[in-house]
Amino acid sequence: MRRRLFIASSVSALAGCGPLSSGLSQNEQFMRVLGSVEGLNHRLIGTRGLARGYRERDVDRVFRVNGFATPSDAAYARLLADRFESYRLVVEGAVERPRAFTLSQLRRMPQQTQITRHDCVEGWSAIGKWSGVRLDDLLGAVGPRDDARYVVFRCMDNDGAGNLYYESLDMHQAHHPQALLALRLNDAPLDPDHGAPVRLRVPTQLGYKSAKWIARIEVVGSFARIAGGHGGYWEDQGYEWYAGI
Repeated sequence: MRRRLFIASSVSALAGCGPLSSGLSQNEQFMRVLGSVEGLNHRLIGTRGLARGYRERDVDRVFRVNGFATPSDAAYARLLADRFESYRLVVEGAVERPRAFTLSQLRRMPQQTQITRHDCVEGWSAIGKWSGVRLDDLLGAVGPRDDARYVVFRCMDNDGAGNLYYESLDMHQAHHPQALLALRLNDAPLDPDHGAPVRLRVPTQLGYKSAKWIARIEVVGSFARIAGGHGGYWEDQGYEWYAGI
């Protein structure tokens, strides 16, 4: 069992390492190994534990930027110009009460602060102080229906070819007490490079799950027909959907 979990962790780390990852993603045997341990990793680790919490003195005050380039399109420029006053976080799909939350409304909801480590598939990590709305609380406000299975996060950034970033969690992961819609980093509002105005924080999984620049949240019964059908931008390229640390 420990050996399989080690394999799951190791291949997940290798999956984001530049030219090496390109070669491995084309290796059918490697991808079969990756897929064979994903379910075990999810079932045994899943959301049954908490990511480690750190102290204020451990925080990296200069928090490294990850992911795609900050959006530079006209729509995001307008949001920056009015300091996100016109931003609306739309939550729709398999919910009883679809809503569009302003940034002010999100800030008035109960806030959680956590000091947790971000682990990137590229091999680096950083500790940040994150504050925002628990995803569980947001879902409670909209009331997922009985047919809800996944929460899909639609983002504003793209890969340079026009393919927008997206990610997903199952309902169990979405209700994890540390799953956070972050509004602040290191005691300041999120800046554009770190995902302003809202980003996802999933400290129990690798960094690509913590989607930035969230535009819309869609609660669905299946993600099989969304983009490549694997539940996330990088998952469509062969990465693990459950990226537990």
